[in-house]
Amino acid sequence: MAFLILVIGDLHIPDRALDIPPKFKKLLSPGKIGQTLCLGNLTDRSTYDYLRSVTPNLKMVKGRTDVEATSLPLTQVVTHGAVRVGFLEGFTLVSDEPDVLLAEAVRLDVDVLCWSGGTHRFECFEYMDKFFVNPGSATGAFTTDWLAGGEGMGDGEEVVPSFCLMDVQGISLTLYVYQLRKGENGAENVAVEKVTYTKPVEPTGAS
Repeated sequence: MAFLILVIGDLHIPDRALDIPPKFKKLLSPGKIGQTLCLGNLTDRSTYDYLRSVTPNLKMVKGRTDVEATSLPLTQVVTHGAVRVGFLEGFTLVSDEPDVLLAEAVRLDVDVLCWSGGTHRFECFEYMDKFFVNPGSATGAFTTDWLAGGEGMGDGEEVVPSFCLMDVQGISLTLYVYQLRKGENGAENVAVEKVTYTKPVEPTGAS
């Protein structure tokens, strides 16, 4: 059975969202997930308890709205197979430009860097042999840009709730992206995409 790693963040319950969507909770039933990496902004106790019920192996970092969680680290690193995964909320970074994220990945000495940056949008890309993942907001919480009328979200554009699952086997990582999308009839359905990453390995015995 695969050891699945849940990557989740920007929950903002109850300030900006009511709850994790029921269709997501149905997928995250206890016994399916081996470890959870929470990228911060977990602002209520009941959601913390819920994530602990999904798996007690819950790793957390401090987000910009986790003002009372003074003991949480800003970054953490876990190792699965031959892959080192670092994660952070990202409010301490000057930007989420690829070179800035790459510098943080190098500083943490990780192959995969998960961050949120408060964008509430799923994103992943490979850059300079590293893999970068932004799981988005699991609740579809609105952003501070939306509150300020800024350019973070387009006019009338809604945040698409999303989370990720990672399956690491040796040097290979498979990322499953779950997004709650609305159809033309207004019905919500969970869309799933798969992205793969393989850690580069230097050849041995080369002269």
